Amino acid sequence: MKKIIYGLPGIYIIVMMGLVMFQQKLIFRPEKLDAAYRFSFDQPFKELNFKSSDGALLNALYFTVPDPKGAILYFHGNKGSLRRWGVIASAFTKYGYNVLVMDYRGYGKSTGDMSELSLQNDARFFYKELQQQFPEDQIIVYGRSLGTHFAALVASENKPQRLILESPFTSIMDVAQARFPILPVKYFLKFPFNSSQCIEKLSCPLTIFHGTADKVVPYRLGRQLFEQAAGTNKALITINAGAHNNLAEFKEYGVEMERVLGRVVLEQGE
Repeated sequence: MKKIIYGLPGIYIIVMMGLVMFQQKLIFRPEKLDAAYRFSFDQPFKELNFKSSDGALLNALYFTVPDPKGAILYFHGNKGSLRRWGVIASAFTKYGYNVLVMDYRGYGKSTGDMSELSLQNDARFFYKELQQQFPEDQIIVYGRSLGTHFAALVASENKPQRLILESPFTSIMDVAQARFPILPVKYFLKFPFNSSQCIEKLSCPLTIFHGTADKVVPYRLGRQLFEQAAGTNKALITINAGAHNNLAEFKEYGVEMERVLGRVVLEQGE
């Protein structure tokens, strides 16, 4: 027993060092795609490539519809690539919007060094790209999980039609502390992604979806973010028993999404 007690500080230090060294792999779980990989989806789309100011290649997909009502800028979660997220994001075209979705640095075909600032600047870049085609009151910013930070950031710095967040967090530090409550994560976190600071400056309508059974991002963090959001034109859609990756399967999600984005074009036979 004494050996175990004496060994605990060493174990604690080893665990903490592991988190310091591998935190990027814990936060980001990319799927990499060969540059020659060819995407295939049911919806019409264009593959886009941009070069950032620091030389990174940023790969994106742009799904289009005839006579769009506007465009949705979609920021995806922390796992996979556009091979998967293209299917998910393209589903929003049924509401009559074009959809632009990018792969973060190190995901899919995108390249470049990762830092909090570089990822944030990439998000800003794509918002500006959409502004070349649509006025801000026709742009909706959507973020899911990790992507909710980038969505909140660009929405807080601009005036889009609406911000929609699915399973959001207040900050990565809060998520990490919920998962590792005994570790001083705030002292070594390289990607704090503080969404609370962004949401307090929001000037557009806000809709948040969060499931009560979310084991990745606790529901309480989504509720806290909602309470921190500026203004009164906001809604928190609580999905009872909803987990982190299945909210779209619940009736409440579909009903509210159609209320916010408009009737489903495909169901109307148009």
